[in-house]
Amino acid sequence: MKIAAVGVHVLDTHVIGIDSIPAGSDGQLVEQIRFSPAGTAGGTAVVLARLGAEVASYGAVGTDPIASVLLDLLAAEGVSVAGLVRKDDHQTSSSVIPVRPNGDRPAWHCIGANGAFTLDDLPADALEGVTHLHLGGPEFLGGPAAGELLARARSLGIVTSLDVLAPGDPDMLAWIRDALPHTDYLLPNDEQVLGFTGASSLVDGARALVEAGAGCVAATAGARGAVVVTADSVVEVPAYDVPVVDTTGCGDAFSAGFLRGLALGRDLRGAAELGCATAGQVAAGLGTDAGSYSLDSVLAVVAAGVTRQLS
Repeated sequence: MKIAAVGVHVLDTHVIGIDSIPAGSDGQLVEQIRFSPAGTAGGTAVVLARLGAEVASYGAVGTDPIASVLLDLLAAEGVSVAGLVRKDDHQTSSSVIPVRPNGDRPAWHCIGANGAFTLDDLPADALEGVTHLHLGGPEFLGGPAAGELLARARSLGIVTSLDVLAPGDPDMLAWIRDALPHTDYLLPNDEQVLGFTGASSLVDGARALVEAGAGCVAATAGARGAVVVTADSVVEVPAYDVPVVDTTGCGDAFSAGFLRGLALGRDLRGAAELGCATAGQVAAGLGTDAGSYSLDSVLAVVAAGVTRQLS
């Protein structure tokens, strides 16, 4: 599996042990502060590399110290960062995520250089020898440009996948709709599916997105696991029963596990099981790169089969 992860790359700063924001200029001691590479392209790239894929990242960062940290963290995971262009007039995209004891994670986010990335920033040879193209954050390119990139990949026999960063909204679906007919696998969360479509159930919403052009919709649903919908099938897979520390990056981890599972020849259910198990490994730590999980350790979780009950 040789994959180009194109689009949103972010440096996350996790702060764990937050009960409330201190009043005025008061301070507060916390348990831990940690950096991690993130984003619908960057976070997925890290997890795919952990699972044994050959990964190259493409997107935009600034020329600031945040970029240096992000690039170092990606490279340390084995992700090729040569395709991340530097933008002098934009800061590197970054988030600060205070994690509450119950796992809730409000966030402050700066779009930064992600908003300045265009198809002109992609090297001409970016898709050479690639088996998969994962586009994270198509809304920053816009539907026509995202569709152009995905169509080009498909013409080369490359498997395409798409993950939207923005919350679910019908206007956002209209903005990216041109990309859907060129998308083999759409990887949203349940809130996005329901928000995009106005459907009353996750399955109905996923079906509507398939009707809009996506080949397959694999939607995460938090502690309820995931639902995978095609034109003629519905597969529901429960989440794995793990201690949850922080759910940041779990959606990116599911995407990585699901795509890696497909590349390994697993069917839709088997790929979704690998996706849910991978998301569980990420939920047990801070960030997509927390801990030391690997393909073998995630497959062992799947084999053990300790899942939550679907509800």
